[in-house]
Amino acid sequence: MSLRVEGLNKRFGKKLAVNDLSFDVKSGELVGFIGPNGAGKTTSLQCIAGFLRPDAGRISVDGVVIEKERGRLISLIAETPDVYPMLTLWEHLAFVARGSRLADWEPRAESLLARFNLLSERDTLGQAASKGMRQKTLIAATLLARTRVVLLDEPMIGLDPQGQRELRSLIADLRSDGIAVVMSTHQIDIAQDMCERVVILNLGSVVANGTFVELRELRDPAASLESIYFDLTAT
Repeated sequence: MSLRVEGLNKRFGKKLAVNDLSFDVKSGELVGFIGPNGAGKTTSLQCIAGFLRPDAGRISVDGVVIEKERGRLISLIAETPDVYPMLTLWEHLAFVARGSRLADWEPRAESLLARFNLLSERDTLGQAASKGMRQKTLIAATLLARTRVVLLDEPMIGLDPQGQRELRSLIADLRSDGIAVVMSTHQIDIAQDMCERVVILNLGSVVANGTFVELRELRDPAASLESIYFDLTAT
C-alpha cells in the first residue's frame, strides 16, 4: 500500500468541506477523484499534500504516518498554474531539484521539458509564459521530484492535445515505476478512460469508491459511469 487516508476532516468556519474522508491507493494505481464543484476534491488534495492543515485524520505513505514534510513523499500538481514570474522555466526545475536534494537531475529535467516541447523555451521567464507553458512547467517540476505519491488536480485543463497526450504517457510511466497517483477531474470520460478506480465525492463526503464494474454492480449493471455519477451526486 502506498497512500492511505483515514478519517480526514476539514472545516472552514461552520462549513464542513471534507467529512471523514478515507481511501487508499496502491503502488502503481491511478485513482480518480470525481465530484461536482464544492464536493471537496481540491481541499482534500491540499490537505493530503500538506498545503492545508486538516482538523482530523491520518495520512500514511508505505505504512508510515506522515505528520510533517510531506513534500518529500507526496507532490501536488495544482489546477491553477502559479509560477514565479522572475524565474525561467529551467530555474523552476532547478529550484525543485535543489529543494529535493536531487543529484544528477539535469538530464531528466531536459527530458521532461522536451516531452512537453519546452526545451527551446527553457530560458523564458514565468511572467512571459502562456498558461499552457506554466502548466507544463509545473508538471515537469513536480515529476522531477520523484515522490512516492503524485496528486493531480484537474491536470488536463490548459493543456493542448499534444500536452494531454504527453501527460497521459507520463502518468503511465509513473505507474510503471510504482508511484501511487490520484487525479481529480470533472471530465467523467477521462476518469473512465484512465482510472482503474474512482472515489466519488459530494458535499465533502465519499458517496462511492470502487472500480467501474463494482459501481455498476451496486447500482445498475447496464448503467454508464455518467448516469451513476449524476445519480449519486444529485442534491
